[in-house]
Amino acid sequence: MRYLHAVLYGALQQALKNQLVVRNVTEAARRPGEVKREILPLTLPQVDQLLTAIKQDRQFVAVFLELGTGLRRGELLALRWQDVVLDAELLHVRQTLVRVRNHEATGSDRRTALVFQKPKTRSSRRAIPIPQDIIVELKAHKARQAQEKLLLGEAYRDHGLVFRLADGRPLDTRNFTRHFDRMLQRAGLPHIRFHDARHTFTTVMLELKASPKAVQELLGHSKIATTMDIYAHVSWDVKKQEMGQLNHVLWRKPRTSDAAEGDNPPLEGLAYRERVLRACRI
Repeated sequence: MRYLHAVLYGALQQALKNQLVVRNVTEAARRPGEVKREILPLTLPQVDQLLTAIKQDRQFVAVFLELGTGLRRGELLALRWQDVVLDAELLHVRQTLVRVRNHEATGSDRRTALVFQKPKTRSSRRAIPIPQDIIVELKAHKARQAQEKLLLGEAYRDHGLVFRLADGRPLDTRNFTRHFDRMLQRAGLPHIRFHDARHTFTTVMLELKASPKAVQELLGHSKIATTMDIYAHVSWDVKKQEMGQLNHVLWRKPRTSDAAEGDNPPLEGLAYRERVLRACRI
């Protein structure tokens, strides 16, 4: 509802400027409050548990790369080998895979289709460093793909994709998400959305004291406020550690038993009552 309101508001604002309407009636509508979806990033032990359990899975490298780069699902599945520079240990985000309504569908044809699109914003078109351990897995993954291509011959449909079906076709975004759910079950982990793997990357980066500006650029956000407001989910242990440091800053006076008597005299009876009343008046 909030999205529809935003679309209608923008359209009627332009109509108002073009003098096609006398007022923007959406201004009188009351939008529902925004409800933020709970984000459940994996902890580092859970990441290790997941990767260990799916090591032999065909999509292991895809999940490994996701946890190490924080790509969006469409960006991950649209990644081509020409976008990956293995020697330089980086990748370029140049397109995304999305499912759109197929207006040309007739009869039993599918109503939606997978298409490749360019990223919508300039900040989404970005370069991302790849951790060295993932580079090793990507090289082995590329070698396996070359073998499959030779075996299939003319039946192979070469789109140059890093992650694809055995015959070279793009992975369906919904099927990939379902497969990710099964990998979580295999690892004995609670259900999370695939997008939470992106949150996991961001959380780990921030806990490692990475620059928020650097994290923003890696994620492809146009505003740093988006990064800090939505994706900054620091673990409980880190929060306790930070609060422990704050404790030492707030109270510097030594807590020793040999402190001069009278520094903090006990407040009892009427004296204590008057002290409390003065504090309430303030």
